Order: sequence, then C-alpha cells, then structure tokens
Amino acid sequence: MRKQPKALLVLVMFAIGLIALVMMLVLPKAAAAATETKKLIYDQAHLLSEQEQVELNALANKYGADRETDIIILTSDNTENRDVQLMTEDFYDNQAPGYDKPHGNAVILTMDMNNRQVYLAGFGQTEIELDSGRLDKIRNAISPDLTQGDYVQAFTSYIKISHRYMSFKPGVNPDNILFTIWFQLGAALVIGGIVVSVMVYRSGGRITVTRATYEDASTSGVLEHADQFIRTTVTKSRIPKNKGRGSGGGGGGTSSGGHSHSGSRGSF
Repeated sequence: MRKQPKALLVLVMFAIGLIALVMMLVLPKAAAAATETKKLIYDQAHLLSEQEQVELNALANKYGADRETDIIILTSDNTENRDVQLMTEDFYDNQAPGYDKPHGNAVILTMDMNNRQVYLAGFGQTEIELDSGRLDKIRNAISPDLTQGDYVQAFTSYIKISHRYMSFKPGVNPDNILFTIWFQLGAALVIGGIVVSVMVYRSGGRITVTRATYEDASTSGVLEHADQFIRTTVTKSRIPKNKGRGSGGGGGGTSSGGHSHSGSRGSF
C-alpha cells in the first residue's frame, strides 16, 4: 500500500499557521541605538543611592532606546501636597521629554512619598502602546515592592515590563498565555509528537476494508423513523451587575499644556 503524506503536510501547515498567528499579534519593533545617555531618573525624594541611580538610568536608556520612548522615574517628597497626576502632567509640560523630540514618546512613573501615591502615564505614541489598562497591569505588578520599600526592584520591573508591553500591538493582552515561552515550547513539543506519531502509524500501512465492503446498498436502509415533540422549557436568570470598583486605576487625561496621556494611579 502506498503511503500518503497528506496528514504530515496538514500538521506542518498547522504549525506554520500557529507561528504566523503569533507573529501577527506580536509586533516587535526594531532596536535603535541610543546616541546619548539621557537623565531619566529624577530621585527628588532621595530613595536611591548614587550608584542605584546610575544603574537604573543606564537600564532606562537601554530599554527606552529599543522602544524609542523615554522611560522616566520621578520621586518627590511633595511638601506642597500637590496631586500626583498634576505633578506628572506638569513635569511633562515643563521638562518636555521625548525620545527624539520635545514632548515626544514617554512613560513616566511618579511617586508621591507624602501621600504614598503612585501614578503612571504614557505620552505621545506611548499613550496608545501603554494604554491605561496596560499601565494598571504594570502598577499592580510593582506595588508589592513599593509597599515593602524595595524601590530598586520596583523600578527595575517597571522599566522591563514597560519595554515588554510596548512590543505588542495595541489591543492585544500582553499577558496572554500564547505569548509565554513555556507555552510555545510545550505547543512545539506537542506538535512534534503528533507528527512523529502519524509518521510511525502510517509506516505500518492502512486498513482498506470497511463496512461498505460487505454492505449491499440495494437492500440496506432505514426501515422506520419517527420524531415526537414533547415540550419546550424556557428559563430566565438575572445577570448580576458589578456594583463595586477595585482600588487604583483612574485612567488618563490632558495636561494644562494640552498633552493627552493614558494613566493609572494607586496607593502603595
């Protein structure tokens, strides 16, 4: 009996299609070399040592250049007791950060040590790439470290997660299981196992005798068929409404200088 490689071809096409789907959802950006080292860490609350500031500033420059976005950290004692969102907006208006131009792409993490508030905002194209929903995810991820006073770890995570999230197309959930390395490796192993199993199975030949071989189509058929309708039952259930909201969030806004941004705020 002649072997048919159709099943193998279908599986290979399926694997290629899965890889193409992931590539369509994920849009990695080309890396860009930084032409200069910018000041991106503004530790006015003195939470970091000089060495920690230098290391975080280098990390922010490295990852920011890869996404063409200034990744900024601003800490303040806020002795004037200003709103943390207003502090962030005024910083962007007055300092005019941006990767390649004033008031360009930037994401800012502002810490108000007086009121124990944190605010994240995305400006320029980053407002889309790091929308309020993604900023909520970042803030939730770093809040435990902020609460414990592990600021270096929190700021490092903020830089790296922001960099990772900006590699995904807007509207895509960056935490989708499809994008995890262990899932992709597992899927590859499963597909490989199926391909090998099919090849082993088909190497033993195929069974060509079926029920139709001995069936006389002229005398076979359904002798009698009947349907009886009994009743229809309709049930209704009320969908509960969500009456509460979780802590944090807040969304974005527009600065006094007219610059719109995404945003996420919360306590730590």
